[in-house]
Amino acid sequence: MKEKPKLIVILGQTATGKSDFAVEVAKLVRGEIISADSRQVYKGMDLGTGKITKKEMKGVPHHLLDIVSPAKKIFSVSDFQKRAFKKIKEIISKNKTPIICGGTGFYIDSVVNGDIFPEVPPNKNLREELAKKTAPQLFTMLKKLDIDRAKNIDENNKVRLIRAIEIAKALGKVPPIKISPRLDLGENKFEVLKIGLIFPPEILKERIYRRLLARIKIGMIKEIKDLHEKEKVSWKKLESFGLEYRHVALYLQGKLTKEEMLEKLNSQIWHFAKRQKTWFKRDKNIIWINPSKKADRAKALKAVDKFLR
Repeated sequence: MKEKPKLIVILGQTATGKSDFAVEVAKLVRGEIISADSRQVYKGMDLGTGKITKKEMKGVPHHLLDIVSPAKKIFSVSDFQKRAFKKIKEIISKNKTPIICGGTGFYIDSVVNGDIFPEVPPNKNLREELAKKTAPQLFTMLKKLDIDRAKNIDENNKVRLIRAIEIAKALGKVPPIKISPRLDLGENKFEVLKIGLIFPPEILKERIYRRLLARIKIGMIKEIKDLHEKEKVSWKKLESFGLEYRHVALYLQGKLTKEEMLEKLNSQIWHFAKRQKTWFKRDKNIIWINPSKKADRAKALKAVDKFLR
């Protein structure tokens, strides 16, 4: 029986240090990293997404960062899947280890499970009707149509909510998962090791807030202002990216004070982190570690070594 390609996945909530740990693992196993983050694919969206810097990469190749313009294209999970499969094949062909790292559970599952995504064309009339509704109204609609999709979506992102409702209305809900023939890496996808990074809630809350303040201090607001003024990304489009981009865009338009922006954004990032936890906790195959504990990190690295042998 042909051995399946091996794939390491490092996942977890926002602000848990996934990128740094993935680099540590990659240095040990001759790995290359594929980012699984729905916003880090966009050029110029760096501080707002917590994108890893060249210095932090420590020479480890990273893929699927900065690949599309935020002004021109909405990047879908199907787009991610196609590109990720291609990169995995390239990495394996070099006798190196592919490592998927990120917090977008929908993207990770699309590769690990080999989901086939339905081709549902845009419904202009439906989109116009849904555009009149608020994000909370859209989120309530989606929960009624497809509760599973609602568990892993930014409930304030109208663009994604409208598209999810469009698919759910066309198909009833996302159909049962099938294995994609696009993979072409063996008959039954991968042998996968999943390592999840997690902190106690009170510590993660503090990490989220401190990281938010740090990103604002080093220029996150200017980054978003430049995306609008220099890259011609509309306010509506920036708001559609959710979280940092939505709240800072509202602040720059004078619709929120700086204090309101900070308070609302901190709260929304925390709620997002809780949704991430809910999504990942369904998977019983994840090895969970607290990355601040040496014993936990050693346990994870030992599991990596055993997996690759």
